Amino acid sequence: MATDLLLRNIRPLGGEATDILIEKGRIARLGTGLAAPAGVVVEDGRNEILLPGLVEAHTHLDKSLWGLPWYKNEVGPRLLDKIDNERLNKRRLGIDPYQQSARQSIQSSLMGSTHIRSHIDIDTDHGMWGVEGVMKMRDYYRDIIDVEIVAFPQSGMLRRPGTLELMDEAMKLGAEVVGGLDPCTIDRDPKGHLDAVFALCQRYGKPLDIHLHEPGEVGAFSMDMIIERTRALGMKGKVTISHAFCLGTPDPALIDPLIAQLAELDIAIMTTAPASRPAPPVKRLIEAGIRVCSGSDGIRDTWGPYGNADMLERAMFVGLRNNFRRDDELRIALDVCTIEGAKVMELDGYGLSQGCRADLVLVPGETLAEAIVTRSPKRRVVKGGKIVARDGVSIKSAP
Repeated sequence: MATDLLLRNIRPLGGEATDILIEKGRIARLGTGLAAPAGVVVEDGRNEILLPGLVEAHTHLDKSLWGLPWYKNEVGPRLLDKIDNERLNKRRLGIDPYQQSARQSIQSSLMGSTHIRSHIDIDTDHGMWGVEGVMKMRDYYRDIIDVEIVAFPQSGMLRRPGTLELMDEAMKLGAEVVGGLDPCTIDRDPKGHLDAVFALCQRYGKPLDIHLHEPGEVGAFSMDMIIERTRALGMKGKVTISHAFCLGTPDPALIDPLIAQLAELDIAIMTTAPASRPAPPVKRLIEAGIRVCSGSDGIRDTWGPYGNADMLERAMFVGLRNNFRRDDELRIALDVCTIEGAKVMELDGYGLSQGCRADLVLVPGETLAEAIVTRSPKRRVVKGGKIVARDGVSIKSAP
């Protein structure tokens, strides 16, 4: 429930100190020396930096092992090895989608995220199990974080008959985004796969967020087909390509035409800034007018042991992967994890201006760059005008 709140002595994006009055869950006024209306809670900002809520624009809430016994990973090196191993082990390991998505969502909130886009597995082994569990979770925890669901055919779609029908069912249940995956290397039918996912988008009037791990020329081929359908179906501004490793290929003749078309059709790019794969050039994409967001991807799951749901840490990874050293470059990395993510998710009323939703995070630091590299655990998180997390303690309990 929205709460009225006066934040005193805070520095929006590391600027000059001011106060912010929040009424009915939205920023009502900004200015120094604001009077506190009767009954309004007053919080001393301690001259800390005020950020809009961090945006976790790519993760997998249904499969995290957070809070479970440590998983010994002995999975093979191929993408399909990881996919098949995970599907087989979900029930054996007790990965209950409601419980695990709640645990990761609370952790994300503690770290300052106020919005999550989560890809939820749809496959013939588990049906709607993941979608139903995460939907139940987001209803209960929506006062601390908003969750948008992508129906995601992780195990492939055409290679596993019946999955397309389950994808359709997930959209009927209320998934907000259609997902897809590596049209050439997983389904091995790029035309069929893209025809199917774009048809779902058209049928339900929903956007697309497609995983594209395919590297080099294969990835560029798939990306070109995605671009072709985006143009033909009038879906400008409604498509996100996640990972997009092919954009990290050091071949201008291959990449330049793709970047030009991505900008023309307002196709967004999601990058986790991976250390072990080619990565999209963030600054170049931003300068071309392309929306670029980021996310944690899998967090402590059967794919890998890493991740703590901290999007400030992810901003640091974006900076490291792109050789950002100047303060203005680190601001770009932070934007990718805040305002750019909000653009990709089409969040209404996001930001620090009057009238925006009061989804905020207070972090210590003299500058934005310092806040990114030091990543203090002493954070205060505001959701809808209410303080929902303080110094690593949430108002909600994990199951």
